[in-house]
Amino acid sequence: MSELKRTYLDYAATAPLLEEARAACLEGFARWANPSSPHADGRAAQQMLENARLRMKKALDWDGEVIFTGGASEAIALAIGQSKTDTRLVSPVEHDVVLRCAENAESIAVDLNGLVVPMKLNHQLKGHEAPVLVIVQSVNNETGVMQDMAAIAKIVRDRGGVFFADCSQSAGKMPLPDADMIAIAAHKFGGPPGVGALLIKDLTLLSPRGGQEQGYRSGTHNLPYIMAMVAALEAPANWAGRATELRTHLDNAIKNMGGTVIGENAPRIATIGSYQMPGVAANTQLIKFDMAGFSISAGSACSSGTLKTSHVLQAMGIDDTTASEVIRVSIGRDTTRSQIYAFIEKWQAIFDESRRT
Repeated sequence: MSELKRTYLDYAATAPLLEEARAACLEGFARWANPSSPHADGRAAQQMLENARLRMKKALDWDGEVIFTGGASEAIALAIGQSKTDTRLVSPVEHDVVLRCAENAESIAVDLNGLVVPMKLNHQLKGHEAPVLVIVQSVNNETGVMQDMAAIAKIVRDRGGVFFADCSQSAGKMPLPDADMIAIAAHKFGGPPGVGALLIKDLTLLSPRGGQEQGYRSGTHNLPYIMAMVAALEAPANWAGRATELRTHLDNAIKNMGGTVIGENAPRIATIGSYQMPGVAANTQLIKFDMAGFSISAGSACSSGTLKTSHVLQAMGIDDTTASEVIRVSIGRDTTRSQIYAFIEKWQAIFDESRRT
């Protein structure tokens, strides 16, 4: 029996490692030494590290500082935990790790599309005299909904606050927002897992705690992975138009078959689609799609192993029954039309089968 050919449609969870990143990683291992060591090998590694830092700034068009981290989760914990602000405001549709790090933060109002309401945010910030840390992700990891980051940034700046953006899903795919601090994750754009960065305009926004990275992050630099992350950012990214075409076709097909597109009336990134199949539990869909060779997810990969209702969908006012029937499909640079067509065909088959039983 031939092995089932699989179709990967879970790029929002992690993207396959690019060949450019693999080659850069191997180069890093071949020339590895601890960049903090004072000897010649260490100094050479330090030079490679700083060169990677400069290349990352250029690739992201970032003129601030770069703190290399062990991933977006660490960058988020660093930004929130070491911020000099006493008060945090966080949108209720953030990634789980953000909500854990900002456990006692005030919640920002969002509308039924999961979008921050600028007028309400402005009013909320009026009630605070001291600077406030405002935390909003640029692209939602479950629905693909894109926040109006320019409007949010202006309000936060006008009110003397500090704006922190989780750009895990958007970095390497769209321009960075005008935020004071930004978290990115390499494995979301073709780099390796376990490495990321906190971009920060002014290091004095954080309290240093000693160690590497100018005293803001402890631990030996993972130079091979840092080099791989930068190489992934520098790799050609000319597939946005194709992703838009594929996601639009998928949206239309799901609606025509009787499904619902989550966040349809909001601006969404081309790489993420969130869909409800009425009457069919998400876990049932995941099993059936997996058996047919399709890798998809239900919500965030960090929490999709649980049975809890998505807090993102709850914040959008979606009832528990509907929320329990939502899956996420995410597109990458290797996704083809035939793969999307095959997924649509399987979606229809699962839905038809559910209505016969």
